[in-house]
Amino acid sequence: MRLGAEGVDAAGRPSPVFPDPPPLTTHGPAWVLAMCNQKGGVGKTTTAINLGAALAEFGRRVLLVDFDPQGALSVGLGVNPHELDRTIYNVLMESDVSAEDVLLKTNTPGMDLLPSNIDLAAAELQLVSEVAREQALARVLAPLRPEYDVILIDCQPSLGLLTVNALTAADGVIIPLECEFFALRGVALLMQTIEKVRERLNPRLELTGILATMFDPRTVHAREVLARVVEAFGDRVFHTVIARTVRFPETTVAGEPITSYAPASAAARAYRDLAREVLAR
Repeated sequence: MRLGAEGVDAAGRPSPVFPDPPPLTTHGPAWVLAMCNQKGGVGKTTTAINLGAALAEFGRRVLLVDFDPQGALSVGLGVNPHELDRTIYNVLMESDVSAEDVLLKTNTPGMDLLPSNIDLAAAELQLVSEVAREQALARVLAPLRPEYDVILIDCQPSLGLLTVNALTAADGVIIPLECEFFALRGVALLMQTIEKVRERLNPRLELTGILATMFDPRTVHAREVLARVVEAFGDRVFHTVIARTVRFPETTVAGEPITSYAPASAAARAYRDLAREVLAR
């Protein structure tokens, strides 16, 4: 695989150029990826929205699952969670509600949404007494997998039962990791949780990759953190990094992905690069 124009990525590694993925003639079954990090504010939701939109640009059918009671993913796509009569909570807890009853089309062609709101917080308590409580989300997603190519689950910032459900339903995990030292401290605990889920609940679960976010190449601190992550995790760290930009808060207000809000921006290009790299794994 040929090297990029400058030959190296932000961490100084040889930087492959990932080709545009070939078009698909059929769709499904979906590859399910969980966006997971128990630390908040590291770019999970931003990555779910923009990676999903970039994958849709490449002709993939994408389903975004808002699995955080804060409903940030839904808000980021222009949905007011407080106005929703039914959300993924109802699909989880009510046998007469199907995912199709709750599914919303987004303004991005080829990308759909299972929305969430604060009701989902109650599911964590109610699922405790359920049989096979860790498999609740997997059961919800099973009938949808043939319809999509990629399903992205936006997890809440904790390692509670909802996150375990997401990991049990997933084929892979993407860990968005802010480029600052405090963010590194929780990764070992998260890796332990992933390993326990793999051993006890979901043997197909793999670490798809660690994504460096909020990267500022001008600071020594950010470069040192990125170097330390690559030293610890090697090829499991994506070559693509997501830089800090004021554009992301603007897209949340606009309720659309950066790929359509500012399609020529460096951030939009980065998420297209990430989509190529994810599909190449």
